[in-house]
Amino acid sequence: MTAPPELPGWLRPLGEAALTVRPEQLSRFLPPDEGGRESAVLILFGDGPHGHDVLLIERAHDMRSHAGQMAFPGGASDPGDADAVAAALREAVEETGLDSSGVEVFGTLPAVFLPPSGFVVTPVLGWWRAPSPVAAVDPREVASVHRVPVDVLVDPANRLRVRHPSGYVGPAFRVGDLLVWGFTAGLLDRLLRLAGWELPWDASSAEDLPPHLLERQADATEVPR
Repeated sequence: MTAPPELPGWLRPLGEAALTVRPEQLSRFLPPDEGGRESAVLILFGDGPHGHDVLLIERAHDMRSHAGQMAFPGGASDPGDADAVAAALREAVEETGLDSSGVEVFGTLPAVFLPPSGFVVTPVLGWWRAPSPVAAVDPREVASVHRVPVDVLVDPANRLRVRHPSGYVGPAFRVGDLLVWGFTAGLLDRLLRLAGWELPWDASSAEDLPPHLLERQADATEVPR
């Protein structure tokens, strides 16, 4: 099996890896046989002003859940969504103003489960074939929108592990003044490895999650372990 031919060369390794990835390669929390609220996130890669990049949002700082966290655009499926792809694209449009006609979906990954919230999350992979302007549409939900260069994510100087008081320890990424951690960082960590983009980095120690991020979290245990 091969990745879709329309993908650019740099993205094809991820497209090919997505064809055979197993659920346990993404998370140890697998969806239950019954129950769970269906949701989806859009992992959108493009060629931006600073090279190959991925679209991330910073959630509003006063939200009841995941306040201030960096995340992929996405959310719960609506009854009118045909499938996970439709849900991910709709949410991305609502959150960032993305023109979804410029997005080429090239795969969906196995769904993972977030036990505290009961969400079953399907990651949707997209190629931003025709980029469009993006920005925070509703400041009550999204504080800011970012096209984060892949080079920034793979730079060993920006990689670390963080520790939450709950006992969770997981990967994180420094992106300027922002920190990507939790569920989003866990997926990014696995995707970089699957695509063969990961560079050697020091994962031997962990730093405490910064206090200002802890203060915003009502349910920060909703992260892959």
